[in-house]
Amino acid sequence: MHLSRHAVRGLGLVMTSLLPSLALGAPDAARQAQLENLLKQDCGSCHGLRMTGGLGPALTLEALAGKPRDSLIATVTYGRPGTAMPGWQPLLSEQDIAWLVDTLLHGYPKP
Repeated sequence: MHLSRHAVRGLGLVMTSLLPSLALGAPDAARQAQLENLLKQDCGSCHGLRMTGGLGPALTLEALAGKPRDSLIATVTYGRPGTAMPGWQPLLSEQDIAWLVDTLLHGYPKP
């Protein structure tokens, strides 16, 4: 099988974007279920149950388009001073936070 240079480059970009999650290791299925509940209950209490906004801004796929992953991870980790957004670092691991951000970046909740 022969892949074009463009296809190989695209595959490389996809793999590079996955490396941070792979390096930390994804949470297991039980932890992912707990984190999804946290998205619904805790994040949803401010950002809306469908992540369309409320006290906090929308976290929909469209609203997050173009926002750097690292910036979103920093926001979840450290919060936003002067706003209602708390930092979750005391309660969540780096891999938990990366999973939450990646879940939002891939569109949550699924239709």
